[in-house]
Amino acid sequence: MRILIVIAAVIALGAGATAYALRAPEEVSVAVEQGPVELSAGRLMFVDEVSGRVASVPLTDPAGPRRVSSLSCKRFYTAARQGLCLADRSGPFPGSVAIFVDQSLTETHRIDVAGVPNRAKLSPDGRMASWTTFVTGDSYAQTGAFSTRTGIYDRETLLYQSNMEGTRIAGMKRAEDMNFWGVTFTGDDRSFYATLSTGGKTYLINGDAVDISAKTVRENAECPSLSPDGRRVAFKKRVSGDGARPWRQHVLDLTTMVETPLAETRGIDDQVVWLDNDTIAYGLPGEGIWAVQANGEGAPRQLVPHASSPSLVIPE
Repeated sequence: MRILIVIAAVIALGAGATAYALRAPEEVSVAVEQGPVELSAGRLMFVDEVSGRVASVPLTDPAGPRRVSSLSCKRFYTAARQGLCLADRSGPFPGSVAIFVDQSLTETHRIDVAGVPNRAKLSPDGRMASWTTFVTGDSYAQTGAFSTRTGIYDRETLLYQSNMEGTRIAGMKRAEDMNFWGVTFTGDDRSFYATLSTGGKTYLINGDAVDISAKTVRENAECPSLSPDGRRVAFKKRVSGDGARPWRQHVLDLTTMVETPLAETRGIDDQVVWLDNDTIAYGLPGEGIWAVQANGEGAPRQLVPHASSPSLVIPE
């Protein structure tokens, strides 16, 4: 049954702030303040789950009043004061659109993409972009029951690899069941990590966007996210055989190849982001954005309620 979400202005909270009222099924108020939504240093960007629009809060007060823009996205990511919005494409047939925006969230370019929006990422300097869509099925949990399409776009050369399925994998023959998703870029605007699925298994791969080739790094790793220092990769690892979210988040040291399970034990179906070299953040459906230490210690803590697709504007 579809849950009815009712949005209404409820009370004035001072300084021009208002509140959304959600009934789903409990009534919950989320404060919204007036003001521009820009890619300003120290702002945590996300998709507001009430409106479906890009919003932001200061990382120093993530549970405080949020600012909500007019830009609607399913996934949003920011790097180097630039943004990538992966949204549903309007029209009679399902599809997506990758929308590039500047610091003020003004559109600068767009690319039509087949499939349903799923993942979006930019390289640290904003030059390289990648997105993943589902073109068959709708869940990573059902091995073999889905198909993805992942593109890589160089915003400087305009080179566009619309489907990673042509990537050569060292030591592997091309197979019809190969799927790729969840790209995360290194700082050289060429190397990346991603997920490869084939033969009922998933692999962390290290790829070359220019040579269109890759090698496997580790088995049973999905949706990687590279740390700011480039030394570790956070990823989700399948720890059970069934269920809607059969994964647990881990961090892999790329030098020692030692992996550490994180304190978050709930199944997280997300490509997490690093807030700094010590902390990762992720969305949990219906429970907002959470954070946990990257060393496996501590306990998960909620950052932003009724939000998804977190991304931090890093100070230059």
